[in-house]
Amino acid sequence: MITLTNVRKEYNSDVAIGPVTLEIPSGGITALVGPNGAGKSTLLTMVGRLLAMDSGEITVAQHDVSSTSSKDLAKIISILRQENHFVTKLTVRQLVGFGRFPYSKGRLNAEDEQIISRYIDFLNLTDLENRYLDQLSGGQRQRAYVAMVLCQETDYVLLDEPLNNLDIAHSVEMMKHLQSAAREFGRTIIVVLHDINFAARYADYICAVKGGKIAEFGTPREVMRDDILTEIFNTPVQVIDGPNGLLAVYH
Repeated sequence: MITLTNVRKEYNSDVAIGPVTLEIPSGGITALVGPNGAGKSTLLTMVGRLLAMDSGEITVAQHDVSSTSSKDLAKIISILRQENHFVTKLTVRQLVGFGRFPYSKGRLNAEDEQIISRYIDFLNLTDLENRYLDQLSGGQRQRAYVAMVLCQETDYVLLDEPLNNLDIAHSVEMMKHLQSAAREFGRTIIVVLHDINFAARYADYICAVKGGKIAEFGTPREVMRDDILTEIFNTPVQVIDGPNGLLAVYH
């Protein structure tokens, strides 16, 4: 479980996140959704300790994020930010291998190589593993980054807008991979999503953020309501319960 207690981040007198108190259950996918500037990515990066909070407490699997050592935290939480600036003259396999660093410290053994191959296969990258990153499409590169994060083999995986720059088909493919990872590997995946309909289709829980605070938290069926989404996104929203599940339509 991830627990945030009175977490606050203040940028200036007009812009602040929190105070946020929230419990995210273990297992499955929890999607952070909300309008631009709501604080979704800020919350995610504070949980991953890439951004310091000004006050409050965050625990992940009962480990205090602020005081747990970096080497121990790296075996509990893995995080993928939107901005990836790896040198492009890396192969897919070399990139995925970085996920083993908390264990191997750069000296990969046979077990590490086996784990690297597992996630390359899982993300359907086997035919691309010796290609350089700058030879890949945006969708292929994004899969390689996600394979790297999964290769870290943490129980908690944090992903900041992994569907960025992906078309609809590749977005669906990515969400199916994440859904499978949560189920097959028992991971708890927290993902910032721009599209509420992807959250409704693939997430087990939706956490709606607005104005730096938690507006709603619950299952897709609890959160996907006309009145709730209209309030969160400041525009009329109608939720349709169709053959493929819940769908939000903006008017």
